Amino acid sequence: MEVEYHEEYVRSSRGVQLFTCGWLPAAAAPKALVFLCHGYGMECSVFMRECGVRLAAAGYGVFGIDYEGHGKSMGARCYIRSFRRLVDDCHHFFKSVCELEEYRSKSRFLYGESMGGAVALLLHRKDPAFWDGAVLVAPMCKISEKVKPHPLVITLLTQVEDVIPKWKIVPTKDVIDAAFKDPVKREKIRKNTLIYQDKPRLKTALEMLRTSMYIEDSLSQVNLPFFVLHGEADTVTDPEISRALYERAASVDKTIKLYPGMWHGLTAGEPDENVEAIFSDIVAWLNERSRSWTMEDRLRKMTPAPGKFIDGKNGGEAPAHARPQRQRRGFLCGLTGRTHHHAEM
Repeated sequence: MEVEYHEEYVRSSRGVQLFTCGWLPAAAAPKALVFLCHGYGMECSVFMRECGVRLAAAGYGVFGIDYEGHGKSMGARCYIRSFRRLVDDCHHFFKSVCELEEYRSKSRFLYGESMGGAVALLLHRKDPAFWDGAVLVAPMCKISEKVKPHPLVITLLTQVEDVIPKWKIVPTKDVIDAAFKDPVKREKIRKNTLIYQDKPRLKTALEMLRTSMYIEDSLSQVNLPFFVLHGEADTVTDPEISRALYERAASVDKTIKLYPGMWHGLTAGEPDENVEAIFSDIVAWLNERSRSWTMEDRLRKMTPAPGKFIDGKNGGEAPAHARPQRQRRGFLCGLTGRTHHHAEM
């Protein structure tokens, strides 16, 4: 299916110029809408292009925004002064698209990768009845106990965050090396100058830490339909974090799939055949939940289907039992540092 691409800048309520983009089926109206929430340091127009193209080719309208300070948007590079502001910017842009006359009857889904998974969950919390579902790819939604900082460390950093908020002083391993398995795809990603590849800024790291802690404490309040995907060999975000989301969320319609041997970058760092499998699973999940909505429908609560756990090895249902884990090296807020696997589109 032919795909049309468009991009434009919008202004936030603070007057910051933010980059937005979208992919649409060229020959037909989209069956539903998907809104992209990219990861820490990432961006939509290049890094998430393959995701946009694949989903649009499957019949979806796909829309993305570069957070303030990310990608082509204005602001200090990868400086997150307030996670709430970041979520608010996405909220306003995504809703402005949904309110267009041609899209009011469409299902609307959030799609978040890594830190974008946290953004998607916070968007859901901001307006729980608005979204029809979420696809969460290796989401940053709970801090692993293995990497949670000591309370004294957090206290010390908090005391200087307003003095040196933009300082790049948070030590971390090379996340690109840790996230993307395929060496060719990894180097292609590294050459993307729109991606932030320096050390995390102090304020950014603390905002991510606080956000992770908040989400961890409120997993039981997640009640929208969701599909969480995670590579079992991921050392950037712990697969057990996704398992905790699945087990604690109040959602009736919830699905988790763990992929043996795959790394963090499921859609951009795995071999081509793995990426095909990932997107096949995502599109199938979206297709099952895409529908046309009337105003009356929007006023009623949808009754979701029962939750299920899928074993990535055979596609069958399996209990959510613990699996052997690789040791993870930590970064301040639930991100850690090692990698395995690849993908590309």
